[in-house]
Amino acid sequence: MTFSFKNSFNNSIKSSLIILKLVIPIYILADLLFYYNILESLSFIFSPITSFLNLPNESAMAIITGIFLNLYAAIAFAAPLGLTPKEWTIMGVFLGICHAMIVETAIMKKLGISVTYSIFLRTFVGLLVAYLVSLLPNSLFSNESILNFNTPVINHYNSLKEMLIDSLLNSLYLSMQIILLITIIIFILDYIKSLEIVQKYSSKVNSSFSITIGVVLGITYGAGILINEFNKGNLKQKDILYIGTFLMIAHSLIEDPLLFVIFGANLWIIISSRLIFAIIISYLATRFIKAKKNEK
Repeated sequence: MTFSFKNSFNNSIKSSLIILKLVIPIYILADLLFYYNILESLSFIFSPITSFLNLPNESAMAIITGIFLNLYAAIAFAAPLGLTPKEWTIMGVFLGICHAMIVETAIMKKLGISVTYSIFLRTFVGLLVAYLVSLLPNSLFSNESILNFNTPVINHYNSLKEMLIDSLLNSLYLSMQIILLITIIIFILDYIKSLEIVQKYSSKVNSSFSITIGVVLGITYGAGILINEFNKGNLKQKDILYIGTFLMIAHSLIEDPLLFVIFGANLWIIISSRLIFAIIISYLATRFIKAKKNEK
């Protein structure tokens, strides 16, 4: 695989279309829910989670869509809320760990990691790390963002038509910001994938390389490299558990955090908190399994 500007450009176009189809309707839906006070009526159901994470109740829909769908859907719901940079950071940490649970849990299952373990691990660690981040002093967070995107505020409209027009314009602006960032990332990641070392180890992996790929490129690509080796029996179960646990907590540490940095989230807090706990939890998991085996 060699780096191709044309292929990367085509991939960015495809991703842009997906973003437009996803972000615009969900953003408008979120505004409609606000306009008719439906979201506020439903948010109390998830208030224990939002209260625990020190987030507004209205952020519940963003969290739920992020867990079951993806980060783009979550951001589309969260964008009209007027969240502070600290709140964006908390959400970035939690959803960075707990997004797209259905798809990524299925990927982990192919590596022999149980669904129960995957869901419990990501939910528990996501809540724990995000809560600890919520306890950090406000002085660590600023209003600056890498794309100078001003977080939108919740407006009061005189008519449904006025709200829909404003919502459409805001959703288009948000989409353009995300598309710009994603296009840059796609070119960078395509170049990384074309590097000789990535090609060399794509068929022969070791733990450190697999973790590095997952951390940089995402859980799907990192786990994808491992699946073939796992099926061949070239990796021990303890290696799979360690790598899988690590990647479920700290994966895609380039693309995912930057989506929240657009709104002023602290990049280094998101990355460092996930990495630290990925190291700690994966180590404890393998130690626990080893202790259990020694008891037998």
